[in-house]
Amino acid sequence: MSTAAARPTPARPTPARPTPGQTVGPFFGYALPYPGDSHLVPPASPGSLWLHGRVLDGLGAPVPDALLEIWQAGPDGQVPRTSGSVHRDGATFTGWGRCATDGEGGYGFWTREPGPVGSAARFVAVTVFARGLLHRLQTRAYLPPRDDAEQAALERDPLLQRLAPEQARTLLASRVDEGAVRFDVVLQGEGETVFLAPPASSAAQPERPPTP
Repeated sequence: MSTAAARPTPARPTPARPTPGQTVGPFFGYALPYPGDSHLVPPASPGSLWLHGRVLDGLGAPVPDALLEIWQAGPDGQVPRTSGSVHRDGATFTGWGRCATDGEGGYGFWTREPGPVGSAARFVAVTVFARGLLHRLQTRAYLPPRDDAEQAALERDPLLQRLAPEQARTLLASRVDEGAVRFDVVLQGEGETVFLAPPASSAAQPERPPTP
């Protein structure tokens, strides 16, 4: 009989597991903001729109360290496919922007009024990143109607039709004046904004902008 020690059985490797999308942070103040990130068009330029609002938590308190991204069609209803979405040359409309909230939870984008895309009424796709969220939240800011045709488009919009009236109201921006609309995002609690279920699809927002 052999007196050699038995060969040890190799340990099985631990199966790899996916890590959460966010484990600590947020670190939005580093690398993500950049000059002109919230200016899809030059501020106060002819035909520009000031899309602004606040991000609020379940108690109605402002969220001062959130980050919002928007992606939208142009006034002609065409989704831009221009490369270099993080660059601002003062002329190219890429339809994409990013804005960090301030100490009062406020944000603002200089952009344009979007045209309708397909059967949907006019909207801006909004993505929210904030503390306590392992994954981003996606929603829509529907633009207030300017005439009877746009009002009719809202009433037959496929997404809004599936929501109760009180839910649909959370997706409607309000017009402040001719060149400004307001859209508040409530993360939870009373008046919670309707968020679109993952995975993100064309029903939620157009394709992500091309990389620079």
